[in-house]
Amino acid sequence: MNATDQHPLVAAYLDAVARETAGLPADRRAELLADLREHIEVSGAEGEEQLRAVLAGLGEPRTVAASALAEEAPAGRAPVSGTGRGRLTAILLGASGVLLLLNPWVGALALIAALVLLWSAPLWTGRQKALGTAAGVAVPVVVLLGALLGAASRIGIVELLLMLVFSLGVPMLGAVLLLRAARR
Repeated sequence: MNATDQHPLVAAYLDAVARETAGLPADRRAELLADLREHIEVSGAEGEEQLRAVLAGLGEPRTVAASALAEEAPAGRAPVSGTGRGRLTAILLGASGVLLLLNPWVGALALIAALVLLWSAPLWTGRQKALGTAAGVAVPVVVLLGALLGAASRIGIVELLLMLVFSLGVPMLGAVLLLRAARR
């Protein structure tokens, strides 16, 4: 411990982070607090204003804690605060296939929004995010291939029906898998 650690602003900040991260394993929590102390110490901040600036740069204790808890989420339970966002992501992903068929522009916007939400949410592991992305991107790829085959007059009614089922089913399946993973 140095003099910076004993400053009331720093002590209050670290205490707040410690309270907010009560759900973390003890070793991970200690590591996080040590990293924060080191960052504050290395900053060389001496006065109260400089310390406030350093602490503001680290982020609110609740935000720091949420990030740390989110990193632990794949091994444990997903944070409850993300369930609404998870549902929205799944709905957009599931609807993107239908929307792409009805209106390509709206469908593309829904797919892009779903992918942005998917990759920015801490609810899923990298593997789950990749599967969700594949489920969403599969529809435009199949539609493009269908258009190319249709232009070459090599597509019949059976192929068209298969594309339709694929366009509806794959994004829905991806959405269901993401929702199930978010509940765990």
